[in-house]
Amino acid sequence: MVIDKIENYRLYSKLTKRLAKGFEFITETDLVTIESGKHQIDNDDVFAIVQEYDTKEEKDCVLEGHHKYIDIQYVIQGVELMGFTPLTNQLVVEENLEKDYTFYNGETSMLRVEEGMFTIFFPEDLHRPSVKAGEISKVKKVVVKVKI
Repeated sequence: MVIDKIENYRLYSKLTKRLAKGFEFITETDLVTIESGKHQIDNDDVFAIVQEYDTKEEKDCVLEGHHKYIDIQYVIQGVELMGFTPLTNQLVVEENLEKDYTFYNGETSMLRVEEGMFTIFFPEDLHRPSVKAGEISKVKKVVVKVKI
């Protein structure tokens, strides 16, 4: 798991060519005006999902993990908390391998992710996005899915 400011993205884009493509999309796209929805970057190897939503109470947010993709989650506008915990022996609540998600029950440590910051979640990292940081607020975020 990584949390950092977008100014430091070059440190991580060197890890794989696909991560580099994901960061290239984030840094070279006008994300403030981009429409919500799915945006192709490199077929199914790298794609982006732009989301706009209101943050929620922690109890209303799911703890999730992915097996086939790494998540780069970049906050375009707003602030949210993201729960994080390493994958160990958490109880599986729901799993859909075709759509590459598994939901879990479990406790997390909270990360405050503000505008201009990103996280990288690998398959061994469970995460609970969209949690309110104080008051419920609007967030615009892009999740870049990077195939392993």
